[in-house]
Amino acid sequence: MSQPKGQYRFSFGPWNIDEGSDPFGPSVREPIPFEEKVKLYRPMGFEGVQFHDDDVVPDLESKSHSHIMDEAKQIKSMLDSEGLVAEFVAPRLWFTPETIDGGFTNNTAAHRASAIERTKQTIDLANVLDAGRIVIWLAREGTYIRESKNARESVLHIRDAINALLDHDASIRILIEPKPNEPIDSSFVPTIGHAIGLSYITSDPGRVGGLIETAHSVLAGLDPSDDMGYALAHDKLWSVHLNDQGNLKFDQDKSFGSFNLRRAFNQVRVLEEYGYGRNGEFVGLDVKAMRTQKQEVATKHLTNSRQVFEYLLDKVITLDKETEKQLIEARDYDELDRFILCHLMGMPY
Repeated sequence: MSQPKGQYRFSFGPWNIDEGSDPFGPSVREPIPFEEKVKLYRPMGFEGVQFHDDDVVPDLESKSHSHIMDEAKQIKSMLDSEGLVAEFVAPRLWFTPETIDGGFTNNTAAHRASAIERTKQTIDLANVLDAGRIVIWLAREGTYIRESKNARESVLHIRDAINALLDHDASIRILIEPKPNEPIDSSFVPTIGHAIGLSYITSDPGRVGGLIETAHSVLAGLDPSDDMGYALAHDKLWSVHLNDQGNLKFDQDKSFGSFNLRRAFNQVRVLEEYGYGRNGEFVGLDVKAMRTQKQEVATKHLTNSRQVFEYLLDKVITLDKETEKQLIEARDYDELDRFILCHLMGMPY
């Protein structure tokens, strides 16, 4: 018998509606202003907006703190008028000249301090938008060559930065988004296990959790559903970025389920079976339109991904758990393999 399924809220960032440029070619679509993008969310079935700090306030490096907060209030009003909420704000620490050599792990103390101050401002932005959480993607917190930084000291620099952020605001929640590589060769916090381990040496581990992106787990040679299960076991899976990845290549951000449908099924399954979303967590998407998409159909990657999630959710709910249990007890894993494949393909078993 089918079980009742959870109710999910979906989010994406404005960068997920892009112009199609890549390192090997220019833009192929016209840019869409943010105020037009926000009008697309609700009709496509999305409620949450993911932000970088400079998505909220462009060119913020040239503006005063009070000016930045005033502009953020205007964005909050825009979201309210469209029935949207901000899921989180993330500091874009990998773009500025000061962070060429990293932010929190920069070899120059003044640049480390600058990264912390920008992230404190991100917390202020998150509070104006009523997000209550920031995401730290440790993009350049690593090395191109091992000898350029001390790994132990660098981890402690990241810890000290997080402690400074926790001290800045008594209620903010900090989500670490790990990635093993790209843009640097090797990250100091490459997996969710590293991120959760880091959380426990901060001054307030209860306010430090994780965000898992499908592609980042795959790039580490791991299974995203296993990573999600690990974070759920620690009660630290506070957001997900679902997409897909063609094995160990660059970060592709394919539509969810487009490369490995069974892998996608298991991600939906672990989220559903262990109550993800029951406390308001979003199912976030971080997907890119194919460069070949024309302007008028350059949002299909978002609606397709959401619909695949919902399709796979039905597959999770309708899975015959008794048959699965019997096959596991018999240790007949070849038959279990066929059973799962038949279920996913809609074949009689």
